[in-house]
Amino acid sequence: MSDIEDTLGDLAERLAGIAMDMDDLGFEYLRAAAAGGDPTHLAVERRLLKARRAVARAVAALQPNPEDDPTPL
Repeated sequence: MSDIEDTLGDLAERLAGIAMDMDDLGFEYLRAAAAGGDPTHLAVERRLLKARRAVARAVAALQPNPEDDPTPL
């Protein structure tokens, strides 16, 4: 693996960790909303879900794509 691929892989791992943190926070807001908490909790959870999806797309974009590999097998 090249240095750039290692760097991109590290970045993807960090973003994946952030995505997990967003999932955890989103679940907390869902639990609070289900328990009759502040009605804005659902709106916050939706924002987190939208951001989580964007982070997941970024992680996927940073992963190596075998179709892009210029070296033959």
